[in-house]
Amino acid sequence: MPSLLTLPRFQVAPVQRRHALVDLVGNTPLLRLARLTAHLPTSVQVYAKAEWFNPSGSVKDRPALNIIRAAEAAGQLTPDKILLDSTSGNMGIAYATLATTLGYRVELVIPENASPERLGILRALGVMFTLSSPLEGSDGALRVARQLAAAEPGKYFYANQYNNPANWQAHYHSTGPEIYAQTDEQVTHFVAGLGTSGTFTGTSRVLKAFNPAIRAIAFQPDSPFHGLEGLKHLETALVPEIYDPTLADEQLVIGTEEAYAMTRRLAREEGLFVGISAGAAAVAALRVAETLTAGTVVTVFPDAGYKYVSERFWKETR
Repeated sequence: MPSLLTLPRFQVAPVQRRHALVDLVGNTPLLRLARLTAHLPTSVQVYAKAEWFNPSGSVKDRPALNIIRAAEAAGQLTPDKILLDSTSGNMGIAYATLATTLGYRVELVIPENASPERLGILRALGVMFTLSSPLEGSDGALRVARQLAAAEPGKYFYANQYNNPANWQAHYHSTGPEIYAQTDEQVTHFVAGLGTSGTFTGTSRVLKAFNPAIRAIAFQPDSPFHGLEGLKHLETALVPEIYDPTLADEQLVIGTEEAYAMTRRLAREEGLFVGISAGAAAVAALRVAETLTAGTVVTVFPDAGYKYVSERFWKETR
């Protein structure tokens, strides 16, 4: 048996010291989807940003922190105010994590049919939340939050993620530049889903500023009644005020069942245990990649699969 002195040593990069939770937001890994793309030419590559590396476990840490910091700078968020917003889950968990560590109270409105894991995490974090009608989805939660903010404006800082430019600006200043640098400026296509639209809007804007030839592809559910948490069917939903429809070079629609199937494939073929919206993103990114003879396609995997383990689709074998 070789001694410890003769075993090969791992090369460990120097670790940057970070002393606050908020310092961990952003700079997430970019992962290549090698097995799912084995049928493509080697000149076509597909990558995904692993956003579950953020401290609260999702891409929403980026806009949540930027909204908090912008409100602090503007004097809108002070220790005597409660941060209020509507959420389908991830943004609320991001607020609960980051606002709490910065000393602010949080109150949320979330649809009653949000996954039990998301509701359990919010309870564990100790934030106040109101359950809105499960039949009205994120739009119903938004309406309730607006009512609460209007009824007691002195009590709340209403973050309003759907109409807050700090949302998309977070991605303009972090997600987009990270993608451009991590691909050695070789990204040719950016693919992202539409929820608040902050990820798509901010990232697409800055990537096109870097290189106008980069194509931006947006995707959304294929019907009003879908199982893609966090995403909106814009034709039948309240359209976020921050959404810029001129940015998309192409619009795709993704079915719930194909997103479920891809989520299972990512776990079982790539070892990536991700959420449903990440499965939808992989479907969309592969659909784009399969039309190319050369190119670098990048998408965003918003979160890991831990908040969805109660979903029945995991029991399927295919």
